[in-house]
Amino acid sequence: MGARVYVGGLSYSTTTPQLSDLFAAHGTVESARVITDKLTGQSRGFGFVEMSTAQEARAAIAALNGTQMDGRTLMVNDAKPQESRSSGGHAGDRGGRSGSW
Repeated sequence: MGARVYVGGLSYSTTTPQLSDLFAAHGTVESARVITDKLTGQSRGFGFVEMSTAQEARAAIAALNGTQMDGRTLMVNDAKPQESRSSGGHAGDRGGRSGSW
């Protein structure tokens, strides 16, 4: 199983193939993805890369964290597990009001 890496500080014009190529110099890239806005399709300025081994992920983090890409400083570190999302409110709760009127 591979090791996931978080990459922040990406230019909004960075593509998934560019991100993959950047990390390929440091090991085998299993997958790469620039995260985009669901409505506009524009990059949100961060992404994730999965390297084939934890050792390759650590090497990529050490080599790329704090470096420049497209005039922006990259923040590269271990990806945290994705948290489960809640529905954002309680059933029957309207406008943040609680209790009965």
